[in-house]
Amino acid sequence: MKMLVFRRILGLSVALIMGSTAAPGICGSPQEAAAKKPSAAALLKLFVEECVLITPGTEPFPKSFQMGGPIDGPLAVAAREVEMKTSFRISRYEVTQELYLAVTGINPSRWKGQRNSVEMVSFLDAQQFCARLTLLLRNEKLLTDKELVRLPTEVEWEYCCRAGTSTPFSFGDSATAEGDQENIASLLNEYAWHTGNAAGNDPVVGALKPNPWGLYDVHGYLWEYVSDPYAAPASASDEPTANLNNDSPAANAARIIRGGSWRDHHSLLTSHSRMLIPAYAGSDAIGFRCVIETLP
Repeated sequence: MKMLVFRRILGLSVALIMGSTAAPGICGSPQEAAAKKPSAAALLKLFVEECVLITPGTEPFPKSFQMGGPIDGPLAVAAREVEMKTSFRISRYEVTQELYLAVTGINPSRWKGQRNSVEMVSFLDAQQFCARLTLLLRNEKLLTDKELVRLPTEVEWEYCCRAGTSTPFSFGDSATAEGDQENIASLLNEYAWHTGNAAGNDPVVGALKPNPWGLYDVHGYLWEYVSDPYAAPASASDEPTANLNNDSPAANAARIIRGGSWRDHHSLLTSHSRMLIPAYAGSDAIGFRCVIETLP
């Protein structure tokens, strides 16, 4: 049974890595190419400005929440109460291609667009980006020496995705309305890019509605890396695990991704949906968002 579950998970992970021939939309536009690109300093400032302060225990942020959900997949974890211990800031949007280019000097994305989410990056790439961004922000005096950028933990990610809700989606119980057929999810369409509405679109971040805390694309668009290495069940701790040495066994283990993507059926875009991917692999259906942590 364990081997069958592993093969199923591996098959889904391979599908993410290999991708598909169907494009999510047009690759860029003449208008975008002609647009004036903001400076690196402006992009660094914008990143900080677009982060949302999360303060568990003060309205509207609950001190604890129900993490997990129905056992409806090989990586599903049963719901349980998790207490949040610390405040942090989280990106309002997934990391954009223009920011990734400004920080690293490259844009590996398959589907190009300055304000589109960056993709085709591995977990290790995302970690290196966070470390480099931390240094740049400190140099610009946009972060103190006691603040750093990292990937969210899995607990932080789901807490922010749910945004105080306990329903399968941050906007309600169902992705579909009465009369929807096959891959149609008319209720979800307002909040997320998925197989039912992604074709023919070339979305910038934040093109659809945010969740109740003002976070965009937590459902769909791209799966998002979290810092936790794969271990079932998910840890019921919000302690950061992002500061792993990249040479350590844990850093090279399979990594958890959350939220679903434009290539997935709407059933995979719930607040509790999880998948795993090798730490070295990238996909045009995987991106990430960042957290700013204040060290003790």
